[in-house]
This record gives sequence, C-alpha cells and structure tokens, in this order.
Amino acid sequence: MNFKLDILAIGAHPDDVELGCGGTLAKEIAEGKLAGILDLTQGELGTRGTPKIRAMEAEAAAGVLGVMVRENLELPDGYLENSKEYQLKIVEIIRKYQPDIVLCNAIDDRHPDHAKASKLVSDACFLAGLRAIKTDVGFGDQEAWRPKNVYHYIQWKTIEPDFVVDISDYMDVKENAIKAFKSQFYDPNSKEPESPITSKNFFESVDYRAKDLGRLVGVNYAEGFTTERYVAVKNLSDIF
Repeated sequence: MNFKLDILAIGAHPDDVELGCGGTLAKEIAEGKLAGILDLTQGELGTRGTPKIRAMEAEAAAGVLGVMVRENLELPDGYLENSKEYQLKIVEIIRKYQPDIVLCNAIDDRHPDHAKASKLVSDACFLAGLRAIKTDVGFGDQEAWRPKNVYHYIQWKTIEPDFVVDISDYMDVKENAIKAFKSQFYDPNSKEPESPITSKNFFESVDYRAKDLGRLVGVNYAEGFTTERYVAVKNLSDIF
C-alpha cells in the first residue's frame, strides 16, 4: 500500500528510532503528521533476543508511537556499507512514501552501523531525487522524490545538537516505546548476557539526556538533532 508520509524515521537497528527520536516522532504524530519507520537490519547480531522477537517488539513499539507503517529492509546487521545496492533499496522506500522529512542515525557513534547508516541514508535521500535513476517495485517506474530535510538524531555519543525539540509532553510515550523492546533493555530478572545497553544506568541515561537538553532550553525534556544545512526561521520570534 502506497501513501505519502510527512516524516520517515530510519534506523540501522530496531529500537534506534525509539531511543533517538521517539519523543519527537510521537509529538509530530499527535499534531497530525503521518509518520513511518524503516529499520535497515533485523538487529540479528544483538547480544539478546532474536530477529523474530525483535520484529514483534518493533511492531509493539510502532503501536505505542502511532506510526502508519514500519518496514525492515533486512540488510546485514554489523555489515552496513554505503553501496549502490543498499542505496537503491532505500531510494525505493523514499520514493514509495515520499516523506518531506527524514530522521536518521547519528553522524558518529559507538556502533559502526550507526555512522554508516547515517551517510548511507543521507546519500540515498539525495539520489532519490535524480530522475535518471530508475526504480520499479512492481507498479512501473517510481517518481523521483527528494526529502526537503534530513536530520540526524543523537545516540550513544554526546554530540552537540544544531537544534532541539521540546518533547516534555511525550517523554512518557518515548519511554513506553523503548520498553516495548523487552529483550534489549534493563530487566533484573533476565538470565541473558549483559551488554552496554542492558544496564539500569543506560536506561536512566536516556531520561537524563532528555532532561539535560530540556534544561538548556528551558523545558522539561528535549531531543537533539544535527542538520546537513542551516536551519532557517521566518522571524526571530520563532525561536524560544
């Protein structure tokens, strides 16, 4: 089924979107925007869970956020690369949903897939607007489409944001979406191996970062993003 989205959030792994921009996505959806999620891999190299479990968790998280659609390209976890093959797969999705805004992985991060996905998605968004590149997903040639803006959320590493979004009223939605990934995060009763993201400290850090960014701009919670070009405002009063 094809329909136009206002926002497409893309993550290298299931749960990247929820952790990086879940509050912003929930806020935009509550304000009437149509949004979707694209996971590039199944997260099959994760310390905990299985692709099947993570797929079910991803669907549950999508329901919490209220996205219209969630797809998975099933690219190889741990081995993302900025190749023509992978670019074209993302081009097809961009043209399918024609988002005005794409949210994607951090420009630099602890997991190598994150920075690779960041560049891969950014390049695919540009290529999707070139009419000379032909793609066909079974319904004839797709229309060329380039998102108006590509923004990168912040993940493990602390990156200075270019702008932040007030998510004070949606932090609870973000946290509930993250908690949908029960296999991945803090569970004192779990018998599975520990990883950097399974600690109680990690989950608390998600709350702390949002609080700290919020503190800096005078709100309770915020999420930060970096941009690929200057952010413009019509009037000085647009900045609060």
